[in-house]
Amino acid sequence: MLLPTLMLVLAVALGGIAAAEARLSCADAARIGARALARGEPPERARSLALSAAPEGAGVEFSEGDGTARVTVRAELRIGPLRAPPISVGADAAVPLEAHGR
Repeated sequence: MLLPTLMLVLAVALGGIAAAEARLSCADAARIGARALARGEPPERARSLALSAAPEGAGVEFSEGDGTARVTVRAELRIGPLRAPPISVGADAAVPLEAHGR
């Protein structure tokens, strides 16, 4: 009885670590994309930079307004058996637009 319980606790702990890692990757990717847009990079280049730092299969959304470049990165993370529902993780970043970039 003790071994299955320990295995379950280990699986939950590893799933939590994987989710935290994916969330941090989304945050890094959002900051990278927002900085690129704020510098005046084309959206395609900013998307490419953001996706290079994002978890596999992530989506990137851009918006600009009020003098800021905003980027949202979202990803679905599967933890556990294939029938388990995915966990959605994501992050947003906003960076002021640089004057010489626009």
